[in-house]
Amino acid sequence: MQKDVKRLSLILLFTPFALWILLLIIIPHMGMVVLSLREKVAPRVYEYGLGNYIDFINEPIYWNTLLRTGSMSLLVTVLALLIGFPIAYYIAKIAGNRTRGALFLLCLVPLWVSDLIRAFGWILLLRETGVISSVLQWSGLVHEPIEFLYNDVTVIIGLVYTVILFMIVPLVSTLDGMDNAMIEAGYNLGGSGPTVLRRIIIPYAMPGIVSGCIVVFMLTAGSYLTPILLGGKNSSWFTEQIYDQFITRFNWESGAAFGFLLLVFTSFVVWLGLKITGQTLANTVARS
Repeated sequence: MQKDVKRLSLILLFTPFALWILLLIIIPHMGMVVLSLREKVAPRVYEYGLGNYIDFINEPIYWNTLLRTGSMSLLVTVLALLIGFPIAYYIAKIAGNRTRGALFLLCLVPLWVSDLIRAFGWILLLRETGVISSVLQWSGLVHEPIEFLYNDVTVIIGLVYTVILFMIVPLVSTLDGMDNAMIEAGYNLGGSGPTVLRRIIIPYAMPGIVSGCIVVFMLTAGSYLTPILLGGKNSSWFTEQIYDQFITRFNWESGAAFGFLLLVFTSFVVWLGLKITGQTLANTVARS
């Protein structure tokens, strides 16, 4: 009787999660794959094949944009790690309890507004008549308005600002479980600061680093609003190509193929990163 109750409780707890995975992830992705294999040969007449994928391969602008999106997403991930790791270490190991809560709250503040509002905030700061350009003119450092928008640097800054919290949270969670005695032992054995960081802190924090990098990379590669608003016409992001196929050209078959290719590409990069770091996805999730 007790085993039956436990089994029923497990089923009731697991059912919502299973339905969420099935209805919102598995079935939509299966539908996207089927749609991507459909080719229009006449009005309301379709055949199934790899034509949409062949069109992608034969058009350099598409796969160049995909590779560019991947490389810039990796750059954003590295920058978020370099900026977020010291912040996470300070919150987890140096700050007091009250200060830790306040700092963590400050990290959460950007999530209180939508991506659209955050992007327009950067536009107000960086546009030709924006705050920064006006201050520079008022101080006499420049004599003409400066346009800081619509370039790759601005897009990267906006993306790092958007996703850095998702790097800090798993790092804080991982580093918080690290015994301070391990760090003290490293110094007592004659290790310098860089040595302790390289030999003790980073290996221990590796699951949090990998977890944060995965989340940041996937969010960045799939971002749409920030690259479009901050990059303007100069933006070359693969999600814009997907939007163009779905909305502008109303070519849902090619749009589905492009979306599936982005999923495969980002999944391959994540798998490659796990192989290089020697981590597994199960251990990464468990530790972080």
